[in-house]
Amino acid sequence: MKRWFILATGLVLAQSTLAFDWNGALKDALDKAGGQSVGTATAPGVDALSSADINAGLKEALTRGADTAVAQLGVKDGFYGNPALKIPLPDNLQKASKAMRMLGMGAQADELVLAMNRAAEAAVPQAKPLLVDAVKGMTLEDAKGILTGGPTSATDFFRKKTEAQLTERFTPIVKATTDKVGLAQQYNRFGETAAQFNLVDKSQASVEQYVTQQSLDRLYRLIGEKEQAIRANPMQAGSDLLKQVFGAASRK
Repeated sequence: MKRWFILATGLVLAQSTLAFDWNGALKDALDKAGGQSVGTATAPGVDALSSADINAGLKEALTRGADTAVAQLGVKDGFYGNPALKIPLPDNLQKASKAMRMLGMGAQADELVLAMNRAAEAAVPQAKPLLVDAVKGMTLEDAKGILTGGPTSATDFFRKKTEAQLTERFTPIVKATTDKVGLAQQYNRFGETAAQFNLVDKSQASVEQYVTQQSLDRLYRLIGEKEQAIRANPMQAGSDLLKQVFGAASRK
């Protein structure tokens, strides 16, 4: 606690972030549609589906999930107004926050939280074209990997295809917003030095680096939730293709 009090003092002186297991069923559907032998009986209606139908259905599900997540997060209060998604102060500042407030820095801490979340909201729309391109470029092999993988296989696919590029796109947008807050600039000066001595996690060495990662984590998580909802209840998806593909897979 003493270290965090010292940190807060230093900052003051410097300035006077459904339950349905569809994987097995849809794997059977994909194998059957591709003409492969299947060890268990497939669901009624699956025989009529082609590999192209199943691939297209999965692409539509992922595209819908991505669109919905970006639309929800990339607006005012998309992060800040949702307690489950709001980005808190970096761990180091959280630990020092009580001392900061005792030293009269409460308003500055609150200003930084608001700036971080507004920065995330401004950056998220940049994700949509890259996520859509990833879905468009998905091959039948990619689809098989998602359908036969674990519960986070869709999220893993999106991360693999887009995380590096989104990090590059998000970071300058986040920095442009958070740099307007004096506390962020002071934290970055401390973080750069502290990271060299392992006093802070490298992922939190700067405010923009921290917010960018927090934004992406929440974006991928929300995409996964939206996608899972479609797969768990395809009859309410509103698309004939999704009803055909995921509905046939769910009828065992």
